[in-house]
Amino acid sequence: MERPTAASGAPEEEGGNDSNTSTGGEEGDRNAEEPVVSLAEVLAESEELENEARAVLGGSDHERCSYSQGAVKRQALYACSTCTPPGEEPAGICLACSYECHGSHKLFELYTKRNFCCDCGNSKFKSLKCKLHPEKATVNPANKYNDNFYGLYCVCKRPYPDPDDEIPDEMIQCIVCEDWFHGRHLGVVPPDSGDFHEMVCQSCMDHCPFLWAYASQLAVPTVTKVIAAADNGTVLNVEETEVIKNENSIDQMKTEDKIIQINEPSTSSGNECSVPVKKEIVVCKLQELQAKQNLKQNIATFWPHNWRSKLCTCKECVKMYSDTEVPFLTDECDTVLAYENKGTNDQETDRRDPLMDTLNSMNRVQQVELICEYNDLKTELTDYLRRFANEGTVVKREDIQQFFEEFQSRKRRRVDQMQYYCS
Repeated sequence: MERPTAASGAPEEEGGNDSNTSTGGEEGDRNAEEPVVSLAEVLAESEELENEARAVLGGSDHERCSYSQGAVKRQALYACSTCTPPGEEPAGICLACSYECHGSHKLFELYTKRNFCCDCGNSKFKSLKCKLHPEKATVNPANKYNDNFYGLYCVCKRPYPDPDDEIPDEMIQCIVCEDWFHGRHLGVVPPDSGDFHEMVCQSCMDHCPFLWAYASQLAVPTVTKVIAAADNGTVLNVEETEVIKNENSIDQMKTEDKIIQINEPSTSSGNECSVPVKKEIVVCKLQELQAKQNLKQNIATFWPHNWRSKLCTCKECVKMYSDTEVPFLTDECDTVLAYENKGTNDQETDRRDPLMDTLNSMNRVQQVELICEYNDLKTELTDYLRRFANEGTVVKREDIQQFFEEFQSRKRRRVDQMQYYCS
């Protein structure tokens, strides 16, 4: 028996016996129980999946290797387990190379990494040469790698999805080291996903201790674990008190450095009396926060939207970010959200309506004929499907095939019956 479809044409799973000897009554019972999905619902779901795919790819080029762009600020990256398995040097490849050079290989999706240059075909690949950009440097020394390039994540160094892990858990990416962590392995119970924008893991908080000064003002409140959760499904016990207490709201954090004005006498020549000149001195916001008592713990921290814009950008702090190898923290365009928005916006700009493109390429007579044909098809198909809706039956594949065969037959008869006159 053919798999039945709903009136929208969307496939539906069929329950019960698939035997070809099923009676009409049994088939009717199954059809009555099957859910009907509207065309609008199918299109909405398809569009949602398409938007998610655009966001994940972030506008990455699927046809040209990104190597010529150098260290790309952010791009979709993959690791090839076939070419660089565990034990070999880690390597990352761009979206285009994942299609063209590694299409049949086992790949790990790395989502996105910052400031990365495509490795495909360099010395880390023993026998493979990049088809899209063969001439490449032996290695890319500025690239940074971690266990993700071998398909391992978190402090537990496990794959994702993990066939041996039956505990449902959300994976969260640290915006500093860019590793992915299980929520239960962050030393703290994560807030709801909608309550925070970015996460900094425990190790990176130790690497960037200055962030604790901002945490008391900016970080999203969390709760700490009282009993460490075992990986056997033990329910977490948590304290009722918040780890990070926001003594002042985020709104109280000024987005610009404080400026102190000091009057100094002017040294300009030709003036008999000195004129006060205003001199601006930038006060470091970090020093002010560090003067207060800050709570430090061995836990991850969670940060709201736009928190990076509130970090101090005085000369000393900028140097500290550079020395700590985290200059990207003050760059709002470095965020994954900015990367995803770029993919969505680029695709929306490039998206074109094929019907409108076809119409624009036609003359006036052809446009009218096409529109009439489209309206005829729409009207007849609507009337045809309405019969099934009124009878409460589902539309099968052969029903749709029969409709288009009859539609084409009627169209041919109309064309054959036309009479053309020459003047």
